[in-house]
Amino acid sequence: MKTDVLLIPMSARWADMRAAALAAEDAGFDGLWTWDHLRDPHGDRGPGVPEAWTVLAALAEVTRRVSIGPLVLNVANRAPGLLANMAATLQAVSGGRLLLGLGAGGNRRTPYAVEQAAIGQTVERDEIRAHRVVEAIGLIRRLWSGESGFLRPEPPPPIIVGGFGPRMAAIAGRHADGFNTQALHPELGELVRRARDEHAASGRDASPFVVTVFAGLDERWLRADARARQSVERAGVHRLILLVPPPFDAGEIQRAGRLLGARPRADSA
Repeated sequence: MKTDVLLIPMSARWADMRAAALAAEDAGFDGLWTWDHLRDPHGDRGPGVPEAWTVLAALAEVTRRVSIGPLVLNVANRAPGLLANMAATLQAVSGGRLLLGLGAGGNRRTPYAVEQAAIGQTVERDEIRAHRVVEAIGLIRRLWSGESGFLRPEPPPPIIVGGFGPRMAAIAGRHADGFNTQALHPELGELVRRARDEHAASGRDASPFVVTVFAGLDERWLRADARARQSVERAGVHRLILLVPPPFDAGEIQRAGRLLGARPRADSA
């Protein structure tokens, strides 16, 4: 199971994110992620929130080995046609290291609804937002085929759909290449089974299906013999993504890498 780091962008500064990313790569972590949010829902006095795609493009240039990705992009924030070209470009910039996380965005009951309203976006009902994820994946795949003269990524990055319930798990299995949810989700095993069953029923059995989960950076996720880490491995998780809040401590990240027993590796899949 691969182990990644997610740099939480709320009130983060680019220079600190860069230093933390380099520390994570040096420590042997397998991937780097960040969230797709535009403001801090818990306060308006901080320095703001660096935009996810811009950060990822910059990290792609300063790193060499780690996979990179958004966890996850709200499909309402960027037109899917534009996103298809953005992703193909970032796949080229990164040398094929992109993991494309997509999601429906927060619902009306979350603090992120204020963020969407501020940029003129209406937060629709759950089923409408979920359907937009399906539509976005379909358009992105069509444009990536190269038939319309759009930039074609080589290879196409895996699309990983994030969610917390059976609806999004099913969409991930039926239309995407992976599913992301919480490591401590009380129904983790059932959600993973739902996603895998839908993937098998889609007729795309030959394509790999990646399961990723996220949790806080904590010793119980780092030690190979830890019960928490072993539990997600048994559930069939391929990538464990550990959240690191600002201000980022490069020393802490390096110590976590040593505890994990990670060593820099040539692969970045």
